[in-house]
Amino acid sequence: MTIRIDSRSIATGHEPYVIAELSANHSGEITRAFDIMNAAKKSGASAVKIQTYRPDTITLNSDREDFRIVDGLWKGRTLYDLYEEAHTPWEWHADLFQHARTIGITLFSSPFDTTAVDLLEDLNTPAYKIASFEVIDLPLIRYVAATGKPMIMSTGMADLDEIEEAVDCARDAGCKDLALLHCVSGYPAPASDYNLRTLVDLHSRYGLVTGLSDHTLDNTTAIAAVALGASIIEKHMTLDRSAGGPDDSFSLEPAEFADLCT
Repeated sequence: MTIRIDSRSIATGHEPYVIAELSANHSGEITRAFDIMNAAKKSGASAVKIQTYRPDTITLNSDREDFRIVDGLWKGRTLYDLYEEAHTPWEWHADLFQHARTIGITLFSSPFDTTAVDLLEDLNTPAYKIASFEVIDLPLIRYVAATGKPMIMSTGMADLDEIEEAVDCARDAGCKDLALLHCVSGYPAPASDYNLRTLVDLHSRYGLVTGLSDHTLDNTTAIAAVALGASIIEKHMTLDRSAGGPDDSFSLEPAEFADLCT
């Protein structure tokens, strides 16, 4: 199977489609977001991905235990506080898409609710990414599929039954260009957790373009994934891993990202 994003063919036998995940690494400054996009282009990335949500569209402003992170990189923070810092302001989106056109790189996003999809449709996004945390949100998948745009789904929070349900939902709602990314939703994730044979299994089960959303700290896992048939590689990118942002510490710096693309 082959999918196409911005006239680029993505399939086994083609160069891997390498996505630079900008995520929260803009640190609240649109000029920094532009600089990361420029670095992604220079590094040889195929595309840049952002995330489209507001704190109020993704969680509640509560400090109750259910809304507080208890371990890991963001231990002790409330979800609302984290998403307030990490989100990409919606008023930036038009400028980000225009900058992508100016420098000649594809830009698309992960929406987290239908209002985000509406915004991205207004900006004529060429594709959508369904984040691991949303792969069980079948109404969202159905809404995205109805746009007719290519859809990439991460599977880091789903079991096999949930993946199959998401794939069936996307197909039934009209998605023709669909890809699955094997993912481990740890930040960072140890390479030993990745079980890359899952890529081969996903491809054999669903006959879809497959790839890797990689949260490890170097390029070894991603390179091994390509050897096992991954057609898409997604990695977080930052200008400075020590900058202190929510995602900086498990992201690649430009030279490392260029090595990955090479």
